Amino acid sequence: MTRHIVKLPDLGEGTVSAEIVAWRVKPGDRVQEDQPMVEMSTDKAVMEMPAPVSGRVISLGGQPGDVIAVGAELLALETDLHDGADSQETGDTPAPSVTSPNGRPAAAPPAQDESEDVSTPAAGSGRVMASPATRLRARKAGIDLATLTGTGRDGRILREDLDAALSKGSAADVQGRGSPHRGTLRRTATEEIRILGVRRVSAQRVSDSKRSIPHFAYVEEVDITELERLRRHLNAQLPGEALNYTYLPLLAIALARTLERFPKCNALYDADRGVLIQHRGIHLGIATQTTEGLKVPVVRHVEAMTLREVAAEIHRVTEAARHGTAGRDELRGSTITITSLGRLGGIVSTPIINAPEVAIIGINKAVERPVVHEGNIAVRLLMNLSSSFDHRFIDGYDAAEAIQALKAYLEQPATIFIPD
Repeated sequence: MTRHIVKLPDLGEGTVSAEIVAWRVKPGDRVQEDQPMVEMSTDKAVMEMPAPVSGRVISLGGQPGDVIAVGAELLALETDLHDGADSQETGDTPAPSVTSPNGRPAAAPPAQDESEDVSTPAAGSGRVMASPATRLRARKAGIDLATLTGTGRDGRILREDLDAALSKGSAADVQGRGSPHRGTLRRTATEEIRILGVRRVSAQRVSDSKRSIPHFAYVEEVDITELERLRRHLNAQLPGEALNYTYLPLLAIALARTLERFPKCNALYDADRGVLIQHRGIHLGIATQTTEGLKVPVVRHVEAMTLREVAAEIHRVTEAARHGTAGRDELRGSTITITSLGRLGGIVSTPIINAPEVAIIGINKAVERPVVHEGNIAVRLLMNLSSSFDHRFIDGYDAAEAIQALKAYLEQPATIFIPD
């Protein structure tokens, strides 16, 4: 028998460590070559690490939540190899898949159906097939995926299968408890929840951003009555199977036009070099809530897209983020971010800048209200834009000017499509 030490490989792009999210194996388990062993999180991507060789797991190099440095021991295997190779060698360790749910490398097309799993084991292998996001949700809910029947290809358990199981479990729990009078039972239990993976990285980034960036908040009310009329008109012209337009792509196009006049808002601050880097290209981050926490997938070069292309790309990258299929490159490189709470948008918010960016635009809920319009009382559709700017580089006056320019485009939406 040979002891084979598997070390965390170099993940590239300056990454020096990764966090253990969940183990797929335990000491004593036998694993086959290329079988997924562990889910790791780095930056905002979750990776699935495969076994470099077949063997039996001897020990694990950490627990979920532990951060492992590149080159450190990840786990040890006992193998049947007798080729004289150095037991500490890690050169044969395959690189991890960056888009963990489907096992593809970052260069592969990132958006695909969850059922398209190129690393799917052969039928009868005994391993439950599901994406890391689905596995994480199941663990948090205390559901054994092996007890579920998957409706995906080759029995793969899809997000919808887990949702159905959770719904059945909630209904059964309610029936089992009966209907005690409210207030008759004291609850003394507590639950400790470890903050892991994307959520921990996101928490650290938000803390760093708020601590290091002096935020300047600016809120403006926008009359989007005409924008809504245009949106409804455009949707009415679409074929039945086409994706309807939301406010996001219209706002994205209007913001791209605005940033042509206010390029300092489309910038990144390199704190190590003390340099502000203004970008000509507009790479729009879309803050997206997922079961793993907040992710910011990126729509690149909005300035070169049509409205239809922007709408399609926003839908593609946000769905990839929600289902865990977004590649590493799709979750980095934004130059300005839009965040929206959708129907829960509220009246005002104070969004935190997605460092190293210097500006973020928040969308609040659209509501109908009576206002004075052209000298008469009229019901208009109003929405607040809540924005935050890095006050070190963008003065309050400049921030206000930029938001006023954006407001003008949204209130007169035909101007969004008229070249200067």
